[in-house]
Amino acid sequence: MCGQRSSKGAGAFMKSPGWYHMLMLPQRTYPWIGLAAIACLALVVSSLLDIRAAIIPSKLLASTAFLAVAIFSGAIKSRYGRLLFVGLVLSWFGDTFLLGTTEKMFLFGLATFLLAHVAYVIAFAARGMNIRWATGAAIPVALVSIGAMVWLTPWISAEMLVPVRVYTLVISLMVITAFGTKGNGGPTLIPIGALLFYCSDLSVAVNQFMQPAFPHYVWGLPFYYTGQIMLALSTAPGSNKD
Repeated sequence: MCGQRSSKGAGAFMKSPGWYHMLMLPQRTYPWIGLAAIACLALVVSSLLDIRAAIIPSKLLASTAFLAVAIFSGAIKSRYGRLLFVGLVLSWFGDTFLLGTTEKMFLFGLATFLLAHVAYVIAFAARGMNIRWATGAAIPVALVSIGAMVWLTPWISAEMLVPVRVYTLVISLMVITAFGTKGNGGPTLIPIGALLFYCSDLSVAVNQFMQPAFPHYVWGLPFYYTGQIMLALSTAPGSNKD
């Protein structure tokens, strides 16, 4: 009897909307997910070896791959998908700006990614929000974001302090609304993708401002591309009926 209950429980769990859409990927996205993984690995290795000629194409390939994943997932077929795709396109441009090595280019990238997060917030809100889920996520997200700003502030120049704080506020709102969308029946891909994106941005901030001996992009880049791929896959028509 215990075995039967366990089997039924596992079956119900696997059939739940969130986990179903994490496991049943549109077949046409497979090559692009593979390309993103290979390009991300190449980006990490070329960054470690400081091979500039390999960094640029590998980053652009990986970022182009998540756009393709969204397109082949059916992003254009739903309002949520179209809004999220705008965020992905802005992220592509943000990645391009961050290929620069000056603080000005970093600021351009920061501004573009800020707009990407605004697009994600609008997309999540358009898909529907559960206020209790959003409120429940707000407290831990706020605590982590405040802690991160307190930790990073001594390393940030006066010119960059306000932009970084505004960006932190917007990306925190993006994570909060992602959980609100999950509470309204959205796929689990959305909050996990948002959290991975959030964590990857912490790695970018640490590398940019603190310049530690350990290259945090070793984990930050895989987190970023995995998060973007998950958000792209969340646009699949089975998840979005509008």
